[in-house]
Amino acid sequence: MAKKYYAVLKLAVVGIAFLLLAQAIPYGKSYGNPPIISEPTWDSTQSRALAKRACFDCHSHETERPWYSRIAPMSWLAQYDVDQGRRELNFSDWKNGARKAESADKMREEISEGGMPPIAYRLAHPDARLQDAEKAQLLKGLSALAPRR
Repeated sequence: MAKKYYAVLKLAVVGIAFLLLAQAIPYGKSYGNPPIISEPTWDSTQSRALAKRACFDCHSHETERPWYSRIAPMSWLAQYDVDQGRRELNFSDWKNGARKAESADKMREEISEGGMPPIAYRLAHPDARLQDAEKAQLLKGLSALAPRR
């Protein structure tokens, strides 16, 4: 019994040491948002509100970070998701006209198929779960941003 207790204690100490050392790694430590460059012209305030609720944390410069996203290794995962999301589609840097139609098309497809917002995000942010009517409104709003060619 003493050996098991010692092994569990040793594992706990190593785990705590890892978490403490992980805090020194800078990735994911930048909690500020870049300035908004240009935002699309939304078809309605409801479409923008739905996008803000379900998309803006990863796809804009208006990221709101919960407390747990400030602690490594969660901060690393959150920052990675934000970096990837902004690269794919950024509602705060809408000037990039060459890619915005493709990105909006891709996002409409992802939302329609249930891939956006990702399930992990929906679990952590229940308000990002869209009802069918809300999803339809958001899809309509995205269609108005970048009409199909």
